[in-house]
Amino acid sequence: MPDFPTLAKLADDLENGRTTSRKLVEACIARIADPAGEGQRTFIHVDKDAALTTADAMDALRKVKAAPSRYAGIPISIKDLFDIKGQTTRAGSRALDDSDPAEHDAAAVARLRNAGFVLIGRTNMTEFAYSGIGINPHYGTPKGAWNRAVGHVPGGSSSGAAVSVLDGMAHGALGTDTGGSCRIPAAFNGIVGYKPTQRRVPLDGSVPLSFSLDSIGPLARSVSCCAILDAVLADEPIVALRPRPVRGMRLAVPTTIALDDLDTAVSETFERALKTLADHGAIIERIETAEFHDIGPMNAKGGFAASESYAWHRYLITAKGDVYDPRVSVRIMRGEAQSAADYIDLLNERRSLIARVNARIAPYDALVLPTTANTPPKIADLADDKAFTTQNLRALRNCTLINMIDGCAISLPAHRAGEVPVGLMLAGAGGSDRRIFELAAGMEAVIRV
Repeated sequence: MPDFPTLAKLADDLENGRTTSRKLVEACIARIADPAGEGQRTFIHVDKDAALTTADAMDALRKVKAAPSRYAGIPISIKDLFDIKGQTTRAGSRALDDSDPAEHDAAAVARLRNAGFVLIGRTNMTEFAYSGIGINPHYGTPKGAWNRAVGHVPGGSSSGAAVSVLDGMAHGALGTDTGGSCRIPAAFNGIVGYKPTQRRVPLDGSVPLSFSLDSIGPLARSVSCCAILDAVLADEPIVALRPRPVRGMRLAVPTTIALDDLDTAVSETFERALKTLADHGAIIERIETAEFHDIGPMNAKGGFAASESYAWHRYLITAKGDVYDPRVSVRIMRGEAQSAADYIDLLNERRSLIARVNARIAPYDALVLPTTANTPPKIADLADDKAFTTQNLRALRNCTLINMIDGCAISLPAHRAGEVPVGLMLAGAGGSDRRIFELAAGMEAVIRV
């Protein structure tokens, strides 16, 4: 794959006249339109005219030193889960085809637009964000980075978001993460994906999967790129990221659940990364996290995703259930059987879980674990529902641990050139976002050597 530039490099090029926003946007549009590429499956809608108009406006503002930020004019993609004023939000489904166009931008979209980023188009996704695999029977499934001649899944639910960045169809992407939907596609495609502490980015204007677990985060080419986009999304100042030295990092590897049933390539790549970090002076301790055993029983009836998605979908699925992906509708309908008492128990159990895990991990700078238990499966192998369910759960498992504890986490590529993509996840308690970015920036240049 081509080595596309980071946001910082693009900003420097724009500032110093080495490129223009129009040139960047035109290049992205050309890659999307390439019949030999993945653009037709990666994007549900490309806003070509508006993107070019915005690019020209950003170029004009930059000429008079009035650009809204140094990143103004850089094209990014928007997951089809978000409202964009004047466009229909389909959430990767056909059930919302006849919905009215949005009257306002989603809060996250508005913040990106206010910083001058150019919205290049709406990316494909798992229907209603309900899987970690990325298959979409309505709009097609973009092939992930690994072995494209065969065709492996891109990861979900932010499938098109990851592929848009991977293939230079956008230079950053807006995604969501309920149980790994930013981190899984990042891991499967060898890029970086970030799940922030949920409360930092407002959910307004996005189609919900789980009100309790949904987080809005970026996918990009580097830790610093994700940190820049995260700051914009959280409406915080963009502050230069200072990588922490690896020497002296205190990292905990949770041995409970997170290391079970790993594909050989995942296990070998993860252990190699740990050894590399230790060789550079990181203090790594393997710890039991018995609290993680509570998460399976908590989700036995479908958990927050089923109960809260059913609350949102119950009328739409009654009217249009026949056009839903059956693999999505069957999981939504699990919420119908949950009682109010079940839901209240979930809330109380999660509150207890968060407190207990936070106490357990407090002595450490971060948790470090494989992003997914599996490498990207072949698309053809998942035609069977049982195989799909097995691989979906394996993709989601480790990421879900962090959503359930209301934490923040980043997935970094840990594989070397020519190897199957494997992600290393760095995670912390809610509110430790800046520390996770600093640690990840310190590791980024080390773990793949």
